[in-house]
Amino acid sequence: MALDTRKGVWKSGKGKGRHTPKGRQLDDAAWDEVKALLGNAPRRRDLLIEHLHKIQDSYGCLSAAHIRALAEEMRMSMAEIYEVATFYAHFDVVKEGEVAPPALTIRVCDSLSCELAGAQQLKAALEDGLDAAEVRVLRAPCMGRCDTAPVLEIGHNHIDNATVDKVHAAISADDTHVHIPDYQALREYSSGGGYEALTRLRESGDWREVQQTILDSGLRGLGGAGFPSGTKWGFVRANEGPRYLAVNGDEGEPGTFKDRFYLEREPHAFLEGMLIAAWAVDAETCFIYMRDEYPAVLEILRCEIKALEDAGHVDKGYIELRRGAGAYICGEESAMIESIEGKRGEPRHRPPFVAQVGLFGRPTLVHNVETLHWVSKIVRNGPELLNSVEKNGRKGLRSYSVSGRVNNPGVHLLPAGSTILDVIDAAGGMLEGHALKAYQPGGPSSGILPAHMGDIPLDFDTLQPHGSFIGSAAVVVLSNQDSARDAALNMLRFFEDESCGQCTPCRVGCEKAVKLMQAEKWDQTLLEELSVAMVDTSICGLGQAAPNPIRLTMKHFPDEI
Repeated sequence: MALDTRKGVWKSGKGKGRHTPKGRQLDDAAWDEVKALLGNAPRRRDLLIEHLHKIQDSYGCLSAAHIRALAEEMRMSMAEIYEVATFYAHFDVVKEGEVAPPALTIRVCDSLSCELAGAQQLKAALEDGLDAAEVRVLRAPCMGRCDTAPVLEIGHNHIDNATVDKVHAAISADDTHVHIPDYQALREYSSGGGYEALTRLRESGDWREVQQTILDSGLRGLGGAGFPSGTKWGFVRANEGPRYLAVNGDEGEPGTFKDRFYLEREPHAFLEGMLIAAWAVDAETCFIYMRDEYPAVLEILRCEIKALEDAGHVDKGYIELRRGAGAYICGEESAMIESIEGKRGEPRHRPPFVAQVGLFGRPTLVHNVETLHWVSKIVRNGPELLNSVEKNGRKGLRSYSVSGRVNNPGVHLLPAGSTILDVIDAAGGMLEGHALKAYQPGGPSSGILPAHMGDIPLDFDTLQPHGSFIGSAAVVVLSNQDSARDAALNMLRFFEDESCGQCTPCRVGCEKAVKLMQAEKWDQTLLEELSVAMVDTSICGLGQAAPNPIRLTMKHFPDEI
C-alpha cells in the first residue's frame, strides 16, 4: 500500500505533552513545612502515624497539600497515607476545597459512666452555647476517666466532673493544654530500691528462675485475656531472634482506667517490670503503645524514658514510645502491632501468633501495662505478694476500676475473689437514694449482670458460666434509677463506632444490632440469630463479644425489652 501523503492526516504532537506528573502536585511551601516538622527524624514506614501526629498537632488538621508533601518525604503513595489517616478518629483529613475544622475541639465522652452522669445533656448545652465556627464539639468514646464522669477534653486538657461553666472558664483562660499530675520520678523510685532487681538480673540472673517466680505468683494478663504471664516468655524465647517487646497501653475498654491510675503515680514500677520482661526474652527493642487519650501519661513517659537513658539504665532508643490516634480496636494485640508498624489497626488472622510472628515479622512479647507493673513488684517481693492473698477460693489481687452509682468511684485494689457487693462496699456504697440493680463486671464486652447475681467472685474463669467475663475489671454500677436496656444500647453503639470494618459480621452486625435495639420491642429471635453469626464468624474479640450485652439483657431484663 502506498504511503498516504495527504496533508492534515498526520499531525505533530509537539507542545501537547504534560508539563507535570499526573495526580496532585507537590506544593513547595507545604513540603518545606513538613520537612521542618520532621527534622532529622527517620522517614521509616513504621513512623507514619508519629509523623501524622506532628502535622495534626501543628496545623490542626491534615490537608491534602501536607499529605502530598509527606508522601514525597516518605516515598509513599498518597493513597497509602490517606487510608491510614482516615482510619483513626484523632486525625482530621481535609480535602481540597473543604473547610478546616475550628482551632479548638471539645470531645465529650459518651460512654456508659459519663452518660449516666449527664454527658448527652452536657454536649447539647455546649453545642447550643458555643460558636460552631470557633469551637467544634464532638462525641468521643471512653477517655479512661470514668471516676470523674462526666468528662470532656478541651484541646489536650481534660475537664473532670465537667460543666458548661468549667468549659467557658477554660476557654477564657486559654487552658487547653495537658496538666501533669505529681508522680514518683526516677530519683525517688531509685532511692527506695528501684532498678536494683533489674541490675542484679542483668549481671547474674537466670530468666527461667524469674519466669518460675512469675508463674508461682499466679499473675495473668491483666489487659483482659488472663493468659498466664510467665508462660508467654517461654513461647517467645523458643523462637529465634531478634525479638521485641510491645506494651499494650491502649486502655480503651469503656470503664477501665487502672493503667492510667498507676502510670500517673508510679510509672517506674511499670518501666522496671517492662525492662525485666525484655531482659527475660532478650528483646532487641521495647515499644510502648499508649493511647492518645492519655496526654499526661505520654508526657510522663517521654520524660522518664529520657531519665532512664541519662542514668544509663537503657541505651538511647532502646525504648520507643508510640502514640495511638483514637482507635479502640488497637487494644487487640495484633491490631496494635499493625498500628506500631504505621498501618491501619486491623486485627491479623491467626495463626501465626504474635509470639512467633509479631512486630516486623519477628517474635514479640506483648504485655499489658498493669501486668508489667506487677512483674517488678513480684520480682522484688516474691510470688507471695499475690499468691498469699485468698478470698472465695480465688488467689491474687485485682485492680477494679469502679464507676457509676457509687460514692467513691476510682481504682480499688481488692482480693481477686471479691464480689460486686465487696467492690461497692470498697467504693463507699451506693449513692443516696440508689439501690443496686445491675452491674457491668468487665467493660461492655462483658455485658450486664443483675443484682441478684451479686455473690459471684469477680475473677478470671468465674463469670464465663454465666455468659460474661471479668476482662479488664471495668466495673460500672447501675441502680434502680437506670435502664439496663439503655445501657446495652450504649454499649452496642460503642461497638458500632469502633468496629474496624475489616470483617462483615462485626461491621454489619453491630450496625444492625443498634437498629434492632432501638425498636420499642426487641425482635429477640432475630437478635439471637445475629449474635450467633457475630460470635461464630468475627475475626477478633470485638465482634465475638459485642453480643454479650444483647444476650444478657434479654436473659435478665426481659421486662424492659
